[in-house]
Amino acid sequence: MNKRQLDIIDELKYRTHTLETLAEKYEVSQRTIRNDINKINDWLYEQKSEPLQLQSGGRIAVPGDYSDSAVFEVEDDYYNYKLSKEERRRIASILLINSPGYITLGAIAEAVYVSRATIIGDLPDIKEFISEGGLQVHSHANKGLRVEGKESDKRKFLFQLSAFEKREQEGGVTAVNIEAGSKITIRKIISEQEQVHRLFLSDSSFLKIQKYIGIMLSRNLQGEYLEPQPAGEGEKFLFAQDIMKYIAQYFGIRTTVDEISWLSTMLSSCRYIKKQEFDIASVQIQMLTRQFIHRVSERLGNSLENDYEFFESLSNHMESMLASTAAEFPDNEALKEIIEDNEAVRSAVLAEVSEIEQYAGRSFSENEIMYIAIHVCAALERKKNREIAFHVVISCHAGIGTSQLLMERLKKHFNFQIVDIVSSHEAVTVTPEKADLIISTVPLTGCSVDHIVVSPILTDEDYIRVGSKIDALRNSRNLPSRTETEELSATGLIERLQPIVYDSLPDEEARVLMKQLKREIRRYFNQSREAEEEIFAPALHHLLTPESIQLDVACEDWKSAIRASALPMLQAHMIEERYIDAMIRNVEENGPYIVLSPGFAVPHEGLEMGSVQVGMNLIRLKEPVFFGEEEQEPVEFVCCLSAVDHKTHLRALFNLVNMLSQTELKEALRQVRTPEEAARVIERYEYSLDQ
Repeated sequence: MNKRQLDIIDELKYRTHTLETLAEKYEVSQRTIRNDINKINDWLYEQKSEPLQLQSGGRIAVPGDYSDSAVFEVEDDYYNYKLSKEERRRIASILLINSPGYITLGAIAEAVYVSRATIIGDLPDIKEFISEGGLQVHSHANKGLRVEGKESDKRKFLFQLSAFEKREQEGGVTAVNIEAGSKITIRKIISEQEQVHRLFLSDSSFLKIQKYIGIMLSRNLQGEYLEPQPAGEGEKFLFAQDIMKYIAQYFGIRTTVDEISWLSTMLSSCRYIKKQEFDIASVQIQMLTRQFIHRVSERLGNSLENDYEFFESLSNHMESMLASTAAEFPDNEALKEIIEDNEAVRSAVLAEVSEIEQYAGRSFSENEIMYIAIHVCAALERKKNREIAFHVVISCHAGIGTSQLLMERLKKHFNFQIVDIVSSHEAVTVTPEKADLIISTVPLTGCSVDHIVVSPILTDEDYIRVGSKIDALRNSRNLPSRTETEELSATGLIERLQPIVYDSLPDEEARVLMKQLKREIRRYFNQSREAEEEIFAPALHHLLTPESIQLDVACEDWKSAIRASALPMLQAHMIEERYIDAMIRNVEENGPYIVLSPGFAVPHEGLEMGSVQVGMNLIRLKEPVFFGEEEQEPVEFVCCLSAVDHKTHLRALFNLVNMLSQTELKEALRQVRTPEEAARVIERYEYSLDQ
């Protein structure tokens, strides 16, 4: 077996996977993963162990005793995999080229788990291999080895060594990570700029550009930049320029014209495809959903406006309801029972859903109301059950991997202390002294501890049932008093430090210090930025910079106010002229629902009505104007929003709406004298949201 197959064996011990998730992780095709599974099963037969099973949807099912079997004690290194001479040559070449300085033969030997003598024997072949790329290996008696040559040749060589075809054929054996940065963030940057420039890469070209940017980031972060390149021009140069602008912004590097020119050359060699336009008015639906959540919260006397997952999941649900071919929601007796026990929620939904029905041009069925109410119930349960720390044991019949998945989902929404993860047959040994509750994926018999059965994917129905079980436990007996120590994450520490830093230093000094602190904190926690999926969902202060704010703008009515708020975005080519007309028509047809808070409006339109790039522009009016007869208060602030997909703008919009609940924000914006002061106010209030 190759290294990738050994890694897959180990990977399946801890989490559930599909062909698709493994193909994405190892950057190979699903067919290659399927072949890997066949190889692993051949070996399992030799070990007289049960094979892996491929189920519907490409899910890989493991035998019940898979995690406990001694044959799977595979360490995540190269001790159990003997590298060939060719593989050692490739890995040593990567180490040499990617090293920021000299590297010793001993360090190379250690990286590939062979002796120094073996590397000395390989050295002539390694030097010859590197020289084929136009590079030279130089030796220094006291320092070691280093590669000299043009940076562009080094990039080419590293890119070729990481080619996808070789990774598929040889199992992805690369002892060195030659890429830097979050792949998720890089993908989002490329995807957004595809929309902006209407240039859509084929799948293979997209992966090629993503991989190159990862290599480029690794080199740039070491201080290695390209030598002078021929000047670029045309649409591919502009495409590359915008990609590099955001790469530099979100990864803390500087960019150069030479880096842009090189990337534009790569983009010119790529294949492109035609792509369908968006046809769903997601932004309007998200706005209506956000206002619906606000009204339901007020009616229930329980604020759900800070639950971002609720906002996102309900927005997605509303989109499926309001699509041209609306999804059908089947009858479900279990859900009906939940709604019967939560009549106040159903009543609140019925009372506040009229604006969404008006937008849809129809009344919702009882079934549709029920499904909306289920989302509300789930959000209420999540909020309530974050307030008590129960001791919980997780039990699963399908091995530790599925239990780990279930644990992560539970920890996200409940303030549980997970005290143990056991197999289903071990659950009978758990005592009340150890746990208050067992959450299992299968029915349990003979347990002395209360238990509840849920799906491993933990549906909204499961959230509610778990919450109801906790209520019953809370009311039935006295639980031991427990004060849990909260585990502090890198993100949590950063969030705690931000207000202290910004309150103690001038804004510019605070920004510089926070950047340094974030880097050091993530290094301390050994956390890559890969985990920060939300990085490229810009915060509000990323969009509302001083250049995107104008003060004391004179407008005679709401239409001219919308035009004035949009004009800077039009001049910056973030929207087209027709987008402004569409925003005005939207208010004429749907009313002033864009007034999110008294005195504050956020005009916008659908994704394919002329939006080019995600962005915002805020104006403070010299004299307030009315946005419709229904409004009790004239509008003083107008913030134009442009969205290019369903999600990129959500974080900024979500934060803006929550900030508007603080009456002090609008008063602070009234007092500022310059756009720079206004931008600082917005950034300060945004950082205070989670405190």
